[in-house]
Amino acid sequence: MTETTESLETFRAEVRGWLEESFPASLRGRAGDVMASETIEAAESDALAWGRRLGEKGWATPTWPAEYGGGGLSQLQAQVVNQEIDRIGAFNPLIRTTGMGITMVGPTILEYGTEAQKQRHIPKICRGEVFWSLGYSEPNAGSDLASLSTKAVDAGDHWVVNGQKTWTSGADVSDWCGVLVRTDPDAPKRDGISFLMIDMHQPGIETRPIQLIGGASPFCETFFNDARAEKDEMLGELNAGWTVGKRLLQHERASQTGAVSGMGGGARTSLADLAKEYVGVDDRGRLSDADLRSRLTAQMMEAKAHGLTLARVAAEARGNAKVSAAASILKNAASRVAQNRAELALEILGHKGLGWEGDAFSAAELGAVREWLGGKAMSIYGGSFEIQNNIIAKNILGLPENTQRG
Repeated sequence: MTETTESLETFRAEVRGWLEESFPASLRGRAGDVMASETIEAAESDALAWGRRLGEKGWATPTWPAEYGGGGLSQLQAQVVNQEIDRIGAFNPLIRTTGMGITMVGPTILEYGTEAQKQRHIPKICRGEVFWSLGYSEPNAGSDLASLSTKAVDAGDHWVVNGQKTWTSGADVSDWCGVLVRTDPDAPKRDGISFLMIDMHQPGIETRPIQLIGGASPFCETFFNDARAEKDEMLGELNAGWTVGKRLLQHERASQTGAVSGMGGGARTSLADLAKEYVGVDDRGRLSDADLRSRLTAQMMEAKAHGLTLARVAAEARGNAKVSAAASILKNAASRVAQNRAELALEILGHKGLGWEGDAFSAAELGAVREWLGGKAMSIYGGSFEIQNNIIAKNILGLPENTQRG
């Protein structure tokens, strides 16, 4: 069914009414506080109740099939939901509190999973009842991920997994982990990899958090010592995990470009308003620093162009599960936009952008410092800036392969 403008506006009124009734007033505009919680249980009771209501409604995953607990909405209807979530100062806490569940694992299960796997895993993700992590990179297999050595050996009714992963975000609090493992050591390295979904609540798994300069520890080292994975928890075919893993990375890069909506919380203070507050204006109401005015204008244009490109690419990709290099372009563009914004914000704050803690700085000022530090990782995680450029060069520009084949 094609939505008309009238039907969408009717739907918008329904969404607005439900949000006004269901979203706790105490949480309005506080997305940053709640989304910083690693699990929904760590948040306050109002956030817990809100996450439960949103999950039961299906609007935490608005376009996922209703038979698995999603909203069953069209892309246009989902856009309305996300617009209204943002308008009211609300947010979708399950994007964060399911770990990689909504942004990466869930969409991949929907594409490659068996019916039993979908029934087993997707409803729990939709309701925010499970936290997912991902085991991809290893100490000796980062950019060259296909060199991974974590192995899974067939033990009859299950797989036995041994090896080490690193940069496994949220592994220490996760319930499940999607892990790339080597199941055929004699095959060409990309052909001998499978994707296993592993229950993290077992004695054969150890996690060690890694401290970052931004003050948080979202990443872990993860060790598998005779860990168990059930036979029916392989996602996709045996030794075809490289394809599954690449598709999941496309979903990851999409989530890192701003293509995944629903973070909400209302619009944050614009750089222009921040500059007017901290730098000052002339007698015509313009920023007194002409050079800063020019650079802010350029950043705003870059961010707007990025947003419009995201919308176009999303429209072109609807219903197409083919792995595309477009996400690599957008991932790098998003990194530049976010990092440039953070740099400008700190410049605008001046000495107020030097704080780490203490009463001399506001929460927003301290948050800007942490955002600047944390943002440095954007050009590394999810495939480094350089690796994305290699993908773009090979798959879009058609340039010769410049990395080792395997």
